[in-house]
Amino acid sequence: MINKTELSQLAAQCLLERNRVSQLFFQNEALRLAQASQKMAERFLSGGKLLAFGQGPYITDAQHVSVEFVHPVIVGKRALPALDISMAFRPWLEALLTPEDIVMGFGPPEGEPEIHNALASARSRGALTFWLPGSEGDYAVASPSTHPFIHQEMMETLYHTLWETVHVFFEHHQLGHEVGEAGFLYPFLGQAKQNTASVVEQVAASILVKAQDDEQLRNQVALQHAETIAGAVLAIRERVSQGGKLIAFGNGGSATDANDFVLDCVAPPFGWTRVPAVSLSFEPANISAIANDIGTEAVFLRQLIAQAQPQDVVVAISTSGGSANVVVALEEARKQCLPTVAFLGYDGGLAVQRGLCDFPVVVPSAYIPRIQEVQASVYHVLRELLEIYVQD
Repeated sequence: MINKTELSQLAAQCLLERNRVSQLFFQNEALRLAQASQKMAERFLSGGKLLAFGQGPYITDAQHVSVEFVHPVIVGKRALPALDISMAFRPWLEALLTPEDIVMGFGPPEGEPEIHNALASARSRGALTFWLPGSEGDYAVASPSTHPFIHQEMMETLYHTLWETVHVFFEHHQLGHEVGEAGFLYPFLGQAKQNTASVVEQVAASILVKAQDDEQLRNQVALQHAETIAGAVLAIRERVSQGGKLIAFGNGGSATDANDFVLDCVAPPFGWTRVPAVSLSFEPANISAIANDIGTEAVFLRQLIAQAQPQDVVVAISTSGGSANVVVALEEARKQCLPTVAFLGYDGGLAVQRGLCDFPVVVPSAYIPRIQEVQASVYHVLRELLEIYVQD
């Protein structure tokens, strides 16, 4: 059986492999992404909306891109209309689509015919289409990797950069070159009049910088947390072998990541072993009922009390490590003596300060999109190691 040292080495290797793919992919795509962001901004300014959808684990990308546009993480940014229509994307497209809209479809590295057919139909009706992956849309890209996890991570970085740069073009147009609170992201934009071509080129350069930030953060996590990831793998396998399951949760974009991690466990790539797991963030009726009747602080706590069994493992995903509903759920896990794995940002926040995590993996960044992108790499690597360990 593979040992902890070997698992640690594999964790580091897997994280660094992402950087090789990222470097090649974003060098090729940065300018096209900047141009696509400009077109998206024009659609939003014309009254369009973003409709996103996927199948299988890729529904979580539709969830994630939707929440980024509706609830932007930069304070003061304008909420833009976006919907995840994965549950019934063909009927919703028929009912909701207008020619001003943007349609984004997510699928596996090899593509998905049903997704492609829906995108082709939307394009024929005038929508701006993003084929992720694909070959025929207004923005279409071949997958940068045949590995489904690495593919999905690159797509997450891609749509985060679209969201960030859409706001730059949106405000550049709307406010007469005043970029407001986006100035710290794009210091080259300001009050002075600039031609659009120059802005596109500089935004493309900024997209490369974002990818490079991810690469540096993965290097840091590989150096500082590979052993923690290996320890989490061993703890999870032990509990699962005793009949336990994973219980994951998070807020906003972290909710979609918790959902994705759980789908990767229960509906993994073909031929992989299923790992029992549930996501408390995948329960909108429970969340809204608890938030309405008790308060948002209890939305994970109440569910954890109902769902947890003695052999389970709790997995928290939080960019800040300080969200009240995440902290109280981790405290409950401590009371029940459940092992806790946490994917965190900043310095780990209260989750680390209060010693609530047995296996904390901290992405040392203060910028949420970069934290989430690297967290996706971390939980995907953990899932890969679970598979390697069980097959060894």
